[in-house]
Formats: sequence, structure tokens, C-alpha cells
Amino acid sequence: MDEFMKAAILEAEAGLREGGIPIGSVLVKDGKIIGKGHNKRVQEGNPVMHAETDCLKNAGRIGIYRGTVLYSTLMPCYFCAGAVVQFGIKKVIAGESKTFPGAREFMETHGVEVVDLDLRECRTMMEEFIRKNPKLWNEDIGEL
Repeated sequence: MDEFMKAAILEAEAGLREGGIPIGSVLVKDGKIIGKGHNKRVQEGNPVMHAETDCLKNAGRIGIYRGTVLYSTLMPCYFCAGAVVQFGIKKVIAGESKTFPGAREFMETHGVEVVDLDLRECRTMMEEFIRKNPKLWNEDIGEL
């Protein structure tokens, strides 16, 4: 596991400590993290503050996203995948997609390279959260 996925996992753990959903994300450009974030839907009462959107917000206005790579501990949902496509991010590396399949096919059909690392650490974190918080998880994925 590389340093960037480790940073995304640290973000997910921060979200969990704050009482939120443990999903973390980092944006990398030229081998450096330029933005990081975690799901803050619960903490901020904001339905669009997913890990990836928090990460993009924290990266700020960078102009051109060509050459950036988005790391996320979980396969991005359609909302976040739309942001990836909209901003022209061409590579997404996900920690896992077993607990939530996300929008991989959508991103790939829009020219995004998607890598699913299928990391046990990411999967275990999500499985434990879902088991302990099924209602909150179902709210997060729009299945209430």
C-alpha cells in the first residue's frame, strides 16, 4: 500500500473518530498530496460533503486537474464520480468496492482509469461500520 492510500485511510479514521462515516480521500498531483478530506455528512449535517468532495474543496482551485490522481478508501458513488468526470480527473484508486460497488463503470465509460486495490483494511473498516450503523449507512447511500 502506498503513502497516498495510507493518507486516505488516516482521513477515514479521522471521520470515524468524529462520529462520521469512515471514508477518506486524497488528491495527488506531481507526487504530492494537494488536498485531503473525509466524509463529513454527519458532522456538518451536509448531504453533499462526501470524502471526495471534501478533498476537492480542500485542494482549492487548482485550475487544471490533468495529471491528478484521486485516492478514496471506497469506490466513489455516482455523485463523486460525476465530480471526477466533470473536473477531468483521469485516474481513481479505490481501497475497496465490496461493501459498496460505486460508479466504476460510469467513470470508465468517461475515460477514467479506475484501480480497485481491494484492501482488507478498507473493507474491514467499512464492514464494521455498516454492522454497527446500518441506518446511518443506508442514509449515506440513499437507501433509507
